[in-house]
Amino acid sequence: MPQSSRQTSRDEEFSSYMAARQAALLRTAYLLTGERAAAEDLLQTALAKLYLSWDKVRDRGALDGYVRRIMVNEHNSLWRRAWKRREHSTDDMPEQPVHDEHDDGLGAALWSYLQTLPPKQRTVLVLRYYEDLSEAEIADVMGISPGTVKSQASRALAGLRARAPRSLDPRHTELREEER
Repeated sequence: MPQSSRQTSRDEEFSSYMAARQAALLRTAYLLTGERAAAEDLLQTALAKLYLSWDKVRDRGALDGYVRRIMVNEHNSLWRRAWKRREHSTDDMPEQPVHDEHDDGLGAALWSYLQTLPPKQRTVLVLRYYEDLSEAEIADVMGISPGTVKSQASRALAGLRARAPRSLDPRHTELREEER
């Protein structure tokens, strides 16, 4: 079977499954999340993962169970995230200061170097410096010890220092401003 007709057949199979089972799976997602919008997001993520694995699923009769397992795993990983635990509903919007700063492109440049790090090191730095989590919170989220968090952070920062140009080092720009 040519590649394009195999892809078309695959897409038709997936579309017919999704059309037939979407309502029931959405009900399951709603029961997991308790919110319509969150349930739709959860189901969308699960169906996207199913689509990517469609050819690997041999027992088509077990598709519902497979999708439910994806939804449970996704939902568990969502509520385990520390930011979710810190989120609280309220009727009043809190006043948030707005820091409207000029983006000089350094953030994007640094992000490109951050993406060259191994996944575990990158995750530790993102949780520490972007999400502002403590070492203990990071250890809890990632399922590793606080000592591993420290060593991964240390290695990651050393890797960034080695990869990134000195012009991206905030200490380097502060030194230049002091010299003026």
